[in-house]
Amino acid sequence: MAAVLGLALLAPAVTACEIGSDRSGEGTSAAPPPPTVTPRTAPVRTTGRGPEPPEQGAWLGTWVKPQYHTATGRAAAFDEFNRAAGGTLAIAHMFHEWNEPFPGASERAFQARGKLQMISWQGTDTRSTVSGTYDTLIRERARDVKEFGVPVLLRYRWEMDRPNLAASMHSPEDYVAAWKHVRGIFTEMGVTNAAWVWCPHADGFAEPQRRAAAYYPGDDQVDWLCADVYPSPEWNSFSNRMDHFMAFAKKHPRPVIIGEYGLTQDGRPGQRADWMREVGPYLKKHPQIKAAVYFAARQTQKPIYDSTFGDDPESEKVFREMATDPYFQPPIPDLSVSSGQPSVSGE
Repeated sequence: MAAVLGLALLAPAVTACEIGSDRSGEGTSAAPPPPTVTPRTAPVRTTGRGPEPPEQGAWLGTWVKPQYHTATGRAAAFDEFNRAAGGTLAIAHMFHEWNEPFPGASERAFQARGKLQMISWQGTDTRSTVSGTYDTLIRERARDVKEFGVPVLLRYRWEMDRPNLAASMHSPEDYVAAWKHVRGIFTEMGVTNAAWVWCPHADGFAEPQRRAAAYYPGDDQVDWLCADVYPSPEWNSFSNRMDHFMAFAKKHPRPVIIGEYGLTQDGRPGQRADWMREVGPYLKKHPQIKAAVYFAARQTQKPIYDSTFGDDPESEKVFREMATDPYFQPPIPDLSVSSGQPSVSGE
């Protein structure tokens, strides 16, 4: 089992390798021009919110860094990790760069396996987005998501308040305007099967110099709340990291998903497993949390980390025990496409 969960993941799944940084290598080009049109400000009303959250319990899922970066390779990596974890993981996660078409072959492969899907879309310079520069591209993505026809979780520009994204996010106000602009186009295109997931890093609520809450687009704009959670070099506990975020989440009537969590530090003997042991009980203590997605990757370039379990059977055992707990196996909604439109919850 350890050999499977700790796959020898050789090729980089993403071009950025910093934990907590973008997974798609952004921020290297010059900033595009400022807006040339008035940003959208009217509230967006949607006719669907993606998959219906479970009434009780929480789904588990994963993104696994594959050996081969093809649809077959990604599906195989997920399948092997899932089998080793007990075979019950419900959510498959995919990252897409701003200009990359989706849903694609990988999403179709996961759909064939009956998996819920979270799609993380990179985003781009907020002011250029609002200016209308990318409206054609956004409409293409909206059309493709609509035609995909099954409920998905769309995690648009996650961890937006990170310092290394400041040049492209510009300000909380610019980010919110870009969110409204993109979501507005999806609504105009009649996309009823995508739930919009707002996902800062949990550190954005714990560190005073970061203001994650200022980037919140509003309850009328967000379908799922989300946070990414990793242990710091000081090994702050999972609950310590999450408590700051949950204090915010409790004020907003939305389901919560942990978009990424994983063991990115070595720690002293047993420390990784101790950190993992907090996750299951914490999720049970907070029923607003309806899903959690593990980030499994071995990174061999700086910063070096390994969030797989290949050399950590104790943590692997903890993860499997959680994954096979009935609380984390709530029913998955019907993801079949009968008449071109899935069953999604309405507003």
